Order: sequence, then structure tokens, then C-alpha cells
Amino acid sequence: MARRNPIHLNRLLAGLSARDRALLAPDLAPAELALRQVLEAPGKAISTIYFIEHGIASVVAGDPGRDIEVGIIGREGMTGAAILLGNRSSPLSTYMQIAGAGQRIRTPALRRALRQSPSLHAAFLKYVPVFLTQTAHTALVNGRFRLDARLARWLLMAHDRMDGRRLPLTHEFLGVMLGVGRPIVTVTLSALERQGLIKVERGSITLLDRRGIRAIAGRSYAGPEPALRRQRR
Repeated sequence: MARRNPIHLNRLLAGLSARDRALLAPDLAPAELALRQVLEAPGKAISTIYFIEHGIASVVAGDPGRDIEVGIIGREGMTGAAILLGNRSSPLSTYMQIAGAGQRIRTPALRRALRQSPSLHAAFLKYVPVFLTQTAHTALVNGRFRLDARLARWLLMAHDRMDGRRLPLTHEFLGVMLGVGRPIVTVTLSALERQGLIKVERGSITLLDRRGIRAIAGRSYAGPEPALRRQRR
């Protein structure tokens, strides 16, 4: 009896042809993704690729203690972009910022599938420029926009990849994401809370007024992000 293809919540997997999904199916396995779980480490061979279905992974650059986020990955994408480009490792760190779950595949199995199916390789490669656009825009935003706009943009991006309005985030993590100290994060969050845009609780932030947060973010919330938001509707 033929194995049925599961319904994938990850958009890359869900968008594949039936043939390509069937090619991957025997090697895909469910994965629980814990908070702070390292998915890729700088310079280390990538052994496993993850297709996130719930939660968010941060792609981070910098030295320990001076990290700054350059991109995020949710259910719209995948880790292991370096593998798609023929490399063994990445110079960046990727770890779970919001715990979740997804599908995983070992790198040798993915390489084998990519060799067997040019259409599969092409489908995954389409994600690479989308992610690179996000990272390039993040660099632009970090250099040109005020902290409140950068924080508002990040909250919108996280919300786009999550169900519901509650985001399980700590001030410490937001500091890493924005490249600033925790006290500055606290002050900026308090300002948004006083405007009635968010509710801050221990270990979480709830979005109360997305339209108002969007206004704070302004042109910083651009690139592929608004299109990703429209896909949710």
C-alpha cells in the first residue's frame, strides 16, 4: 500500500508537487524544537535541515555576548540554505527563539533527493532570495531606523509566523534580536504598552493593536514581509 503524504504546515513542503513530497516523505521525521535549541553553528557541518511548522528560529551574527539577529525563519521557510547552495556549513548561528515543532531531514538524504529531482531543488532555491532579501533589509533597518520602529517591525514579523497574538518572548531575547541592552528594551516596550499597542507580561508580549504597531514600524516593515502576511489570509 502506498504511503500517504501528510498535510504539512510548513509552506515550503506544502507547496511541493505530489511527486517531490513523495520523494522526501520516507526521510522526513517529526521534530520537537526546544527553546534555544541550536539548529546550526558557525563553521560546523550542517547535519540536519529543519522545516519549521510552529515556532521561530533566529539567524544570528556576531561574537558571543555581542550577537545581533540578521534574520528569522518560521513556517514559511527552512534552515540549511547553505546546503542548497552547495556548501557544508554557514558562518551564522541559528537557534530556536520561540519553541515549536516541525519536520527534519538529514543532510545526506536531502542532497540525494535534490540530485534526483531538479524541480525539488528549484522549489527550495526560490526561498533563498526571499531570505536574503529579509537579511539585507534587516541590515538597512538596523542602520537607519529608530529602536521603536525596529522593535515594532520585529513584533510584526514574529506575529506573521505565529498563531494568535501572544508571543512568548523575553526582554533578554529581544535585546539580542535588536542588538541593544535589556534595560533599553524594557523602556521601549513600556512606551508601546502605554500607547495601548501591546501588553507586556513576564515571558510574553501580547499584540493588542496590530495597525498601531504597523504605524510605528512604518517603512521598516517592508521587503517580503507584507507579502508573507497576505498569505495568512
